[in-house]
Amino acid sequence: MGTQGSPVKSYDYLLKFLLVGDSDVGKGEILESLQDGASESPYAYSNGIDYKTTTILLDGRRVKLELWDTSGQGRFCTIFRSYSRGAQGILLVYDITNRWSFDGIDRWIKEIDEHAPGVPRILVGNRLHLAFKRQVPTEQARAYAEKNCMTFFEVSPLCNFNVTESFTELSRIVLMRHGMEKIWRPNRVFSLQDLCCRAIVSCTPVHLIDKLPLPVTIKSHLKSFSMANGMNAVMMHGRSYSLAGGGGGGGSKGNSLKRSRSIRPPQSPPQNCSRSNCKIS
Repeated sequence: MGTQGSPVKSYDYLLKFLLVGDSDVGKGEILESLQDGASESPYAYSNGIDYKTTTILLDGRRVKLELWDTSGQGRFCTIFRSYSRGAQGILLVYDITNRWSFDGIDRWIKEIDEHAPGVPRILVGNRLHLAFKRQVPTEQARAYAEKNCMTFFEVSPLCNFNVTESFTELSRIVLMRHGMEKIWRPNRVFSLQDLCCRAIVSCTPVHLIDKLPLPVTIKSHLKSFSMANGMNAVMMHGRSYSLAGGGGGGGSKGNSLKRSRSIRPPQSPPQNCSRSNCKIS
């Protein structure tokens, strides 16, 4: 993991992520949707491995990601075991239109537990734009991710939906685990870009950002900024990004809901009442 220090570097942190899953689940599509970065492997050989770099902005810090797409074919399992060494994060990818690819996630988890134990991982359901052919229900995938202590996303590289958000969330998990977040948070100074994003996101719900007359890259960054900072969070595919504590619901309920007093109609006095002021003339 690289840290800040050399002024020549164009990033503050360097992370290595692996994309694993069965073949033909669209891992290459996810890499191709990233416009920036290099696609040539730094090693002399890359047989069976696709490589891509991208840089994301996380709380004002530039995080460079090295993304390795390991082939899902069985003959490349040994390659996965080699490349899993030194990996800081893993994306488990399946195709929502292919039930068999989702059932194969158990096998990949066993491989990870054996060769890369303790590495943070998230579950990614790919090809959300083909939801009309869905074979894996969202609720089932979400429950499976919670059972295995993973964050869950459904993404669409074709629509540029949730791709950057999934990488941003995994980067945040990795940096928080290594304690790197404590380095910059006390001395953090908001940049002009962060201030503009905060102003827009504070008055625009996440599901309405796509309707803003802005370029696609800026809208994608706005959504990432909103989810990373817990502002106007809504339930996306697989996870709610609201960072507010759940205990506030009980206190607000008492303020928002007022008990209505029941008004009883006046009752006539009993007939055997002996008091004169109770008698009706």
